[in-house]
Amino acid sequence: TIYRGELLENNIPEIQRTNLANVVLLLKSLNIDNLLEFDFMDAPPQDTILNAMYQLWILGALDNTGSLTDLGRLMAEFPLDPPLSKMLITAEKYGCSEEVLTIVSMLSVPSIFFRPKDREQESDSIREKLMIPESDHLTLLNVYDQWKKHNFDAEWCNTHFVHIKSLKKVREIRSQLKDIMQQQNLKLTTCNNNYDIVRKSICSGYFSNAAKIKSIGEYVNLRTGIPCKLHPSSALYSLGYAPDYIVYHELVMTTKEYMQCVTTVDPHWLAEMGPMFFSVKEPGNRALRREIEAKERKEMEAQIQDSIRRKTELVNKQNNEEEDANSIRQRISTSVVVPGRSNTPLRTPKIHY
Repeated sequence: TIYRGELLENNIPEIQRTNLANVVLLLKSLNIDNLLEFDFMDAPPQDTILNAMYQLWILGALDNTGSLTDLGRLMAEFPLDPPLSKMLITAEKYGCSEEVLTIVSMLSVPSIFFRPKDREQESDSIREKLMIPESDHLTLLNVYDQWKKHNFDAEWCNTHFVHIKSLKKVREIRSQLKDIMQQQNLKLTTCNNNYDIVRKSICSGYFSNAAKIKSIGEYVNLRTGIPCKLHPSSALYSLGYAPDYIVYHELVMTTKEYMQCVTTVDPHWLAEMGPMFFSVKEPGNRALRREIEAKERKEMEAQIQDSIRRKTELVNKQNNEEEDANSIRQRISTSVVVPGRSNTPLRTPKIHY
């Protein structure tokens, strides 16, 4: 009965049920401007496309008119989710691209830890030794660095309950991303254990996933108001205190909404990276904020008007060229050839040998 009555005849195409930010970024890099009228094989809902464009605008990949920015064109060169690409590019600016490159590679594979049934306490205690208390992202970085210090040894992975196959995959991904960064002339620099700028780079890509503490172990998303909890396997769970502001990589729904890969952040970083969402409350700051918002609104309106004007001129130019081409074709097709009216001789000329 369930098979006949509740299951769909065909699976819903993946393009209609996933985040399209990467697809939209690719199409924009191919100079396809009007995505709502693009001829998809299985067209996704328009709201999904608009949400993807909104996410790219938040990250700075699109400008106020929906056109691709220089940052967006650079992000399109990486085979990553846009927030991860933004992290890599921002890390080059802050001088910690080597560390963020490792973190992005670690986030591109499934969970690297395993927890055998008969050895749960042993695996948990060993994992705690690898944890960086303020960040799950930095914990992933620390695991890779320790594996590297031990000459990429498989036995080290087994004793620390880490999947060796996952780390080998991470090493391959890191090498490929490193090649792309070198092709795009992005410098590879290290921060020498200055983890604050690494956390700031992480914040630049995931400030839209920022959350504020509500109670011990429970947070609320600053944008959507969705309540979310720290997972017991998180490094912050055993920190000893609950940080006020965090960013997370993604939400995982089990019995509750759990945050995966969490990092503590400074609230001023949120105001710096995402001024469209966050601002710092200070005495006399409200009037200044209003002035800035009014100025930004005027600039946005001017950009939109300029874009409309340029597109109108382009359409008029194309229409004029098409009309000229049609008139030429019509003139050629309607011309009549009349025998004897040409400048050919009346009799065949004699040929003298």
